Amino acid sequence: MKDGKNYILVADDDHQIREITRLLLTAEGYFVTTCEDGKQVLDTMDETVDLYLLDVNMPHMTGIEVAEHIRKQSQTPIIFLTAYSSESDKVIGFSVGADDYIVKPFSNVELIMRIRAILRRSQVIDVSKHNQIMICDLILDTDKQLVLRNEQIINLTYTEYKILELLATNKKKIFSLEHIYQNIWNEQAIGNDAIMVHIKNLRKKLGDSSKNPLYIKTAWGKGYYID
Repeated sequence: MKDGKNYILVADDDHQIREITRLLLTAEGYFVTTCEDGKQVLDTMDETVDLYLLDVNMPHMTGIEVAEHIRKQSQTPIIFLTAYSSESDKVIGFSVGADDYIVKPFSNVELIMRIRAILRRSQVIDVSKHNQIMICDLILDTDKQLVLRNEQIINLTYTEYKILELLATNKKKIFSLEHIYQNIWNEQAIGNDAIMVHIKNLRKKLGDSSKNPLYIKTAWGKGYYID
């Protein structure tokens, strides 16, 4: 945060889009910094940023490359804002740790709602739940929204964490891809690829096997669950 406001860093090589987005977000009460290329993002980023809004096709360094660098040192939410709309483009975006993916042209209302949803997920702590949940040798600390194994933090994106928390707090309940999407994004599912990529990333970070999973189990043709 900066000056008591959520701090959003907007990166796009199109000056008009940068200015329109800056004015829109500033009017909504956010503190906004803009960058015109990927290298400038890395020079500007710090621990006070609450959310990165990245174009994919930028000079010097693409949004995908920027996201990879961010994820090496931070789990701050990332939204891609891009003209690339194919499912394969979205899979790549989620694979490098994006929390959401918005295709241009976009509506101002949609952008604001998605930003609010991600900031809400990343900052609100649900104190109604137990402080810790055990999954085999994993500990989910729901107060701090952390996952630990042998006292070591396993770095997850906010979306990855919320999916794991959803399954862990509803053990033995099978969630379809659509139901996971609806629970995490609070809206109707628009495609299964995003959730499948997040599950794949989760399993990789947890050291879990898709063929013989220890944590996230597959109910073939139905969905996913945790014992």
